[in-house]
Amino acid sequence: LKKLYKTKLLPLEEHYKFHEFHSPALEDADFDNKPMVLLVGQYSTGKTTFIRYLLEQDFPGMRIGPEPTTDSFIAVMQGDVEGIVPGNALVVDPKKPFRKLNAFGNAFLNRFVCAQLPNPVLESISVIDTPGILSGEKQRISRGYDFAAVLEWFAERVDRIILLFDAHKLDISDEFSEVIKALKNHEDKMRVVLNKADQIETQQLMRVYGALMWSLGKIVNTPEVIRVYIGSFWSHPLLIPDNRKLFEAEEQDLFRDIQSLPRNAALRKLNDLIKRARLAKVHAYIISSLKKEMPSMFGKDNKKKELVNNLGDIYARIEREHQISPGDFPNLRKMQDQLQAQDFSKFQPLKSKLLETVEDMLANDIAQLMVLVRQEESQRPTQMVKGGAFEGTLHGPFGHGYGEGAGEGIDDAEWVVARDKPMYDEIFYTLSPVDGKITGANAKKEMVRSKLPNTVLGKIWKLADIDKDGMLDDEEFALANHLIKVKLEGHELPNELPSHLLPPSKRKITE
Repeated sequence: LKKLYKTKLLPLEEHYKFHEFHSPALEDADFDNKPMVLLVGQYSTGKTTFIRYLLEQDFPGMRIGPEPTTDSFIAVMQGDVEGIVPGNALVVDPKKPFRKLNAFGNAFLNRFVCAQLPNPVLESISVIDTPGILSGEKQRISRGYDFAAVLEWFAERVDRIILLFDAHKLDISDEFSEVIKALKNHEDKMRVVLNKADQIETQQLMRVYGALMWSLGKIVNTPEVIRVYIGSFWSHPLLIPDNRKLFEAEEQDLFRDIQSLPRNAALRKLNDLIKRARLAKVHAYIISSLKKEMPSMFGKDNKKKELVNNLGDIYARIEREHQISPGDFPNLRKMQDQLQAQDFSKFQPLKSKLLETVEDMLANDIAQLMVLVRQEESQRPTQMVKGGAFEGTLHGPFGHGYGEGAGEGIDDAEWVVARDKPMYDEIFYTLSPVDGKITGANAKKEMVRSKLPNTVLGKIWKLADIDKDGMLDDEEFALANHLIKVKLEGHELPNELPSHLLPPSKRKITE
């Protein structure tokens, strides 16, 4: 990827001043660094606490409180010793992917630090904590740097953006809606966490969830819904424990999503490079069109004004001529603002060789890389985020779903199905058993009463017919009914029959 970028895409970007308009050139560290998770939210939604919850330890520079406490961007990264690296030192370190942040100036760099500490979670991901988003014009001015632009810079480079909301205050302030709009084009990386959900009753929680989806729908204009995880991400007792099972399931889903980041990191970088190449291509067409329209001698200023005002028509023409999707064009208003400060006479005319090289990269090189990525994934051990909160529920009785559904009775000395066996036996003896067994046809008549689809009943039959003789004895029949009950209660069926569900008389067969 690094080689492709430097030899094929970078020359096009430099030729048409792509870096002045969109985003700075990529460096080696952008390709080499670990997957990053960016946390964004209004103040006091629990961003810093969320990081502490994942790491299960404090990190340098951490401050938690109900008022806006985190006033800096903190990159929490792996390091051999605990410590803080200030922003100005960070942006000159070639090993860190932050060198291009120096463009945001001292006001920002004084509010940017890297907290380093040894932690197993940080061996595979880095987390970026952001200042709490405030409401009102006053706060926006007092920051001294373009907050939305900094977040957009990070959004381009991170693997996951987590928007945190507090279940008590769902109002999306002006600055927050501006920030979410700045994260446009990165909806695929966005996830939403409705935090502190243990502090409200179930009925209220449903209303809050509905209100949040409505607010998000107005700001994030995508046809599909952003995934929202509901929970309480800190290590204190739940205030209202009614929804405990829901929170556990949601937490597991979110953890799985974060744990998959290292595995998909190469694909994400590939995807981002394709996005960048498409934007750079369109940018080249726009700049060369403007150059072509400029007079060689007189009236340059008037022509420039006219071209900037008619930029929408130029977009439409390029779209028609080169069959480019409208979604690949940069924001019209923003582009017009940027063009005001540019000297059009220094723009370059269309150089088709540069564009052909990028086309070739997208058509051939990227396709070959995709195959390589897949091969590499299948040969290497699965990469997952380990340690911290991710370990807490992996093993032992506090694993998600332990002792529920098919896992019920896992630690009991006696067979769990035996509790309801007398009831199942009554049904069994009405199905005319011969030599203590009923035929598949007779068993089917009874099993279809559950109204479960044949695919599910077929799986239950396979699990229950332990000796594979096409018939069920009383224990196998009781087991089949137990598995039907498990499925009807909303649990998943196991692929293999767990050892604790084996009927006592069959345990010797399988051994």
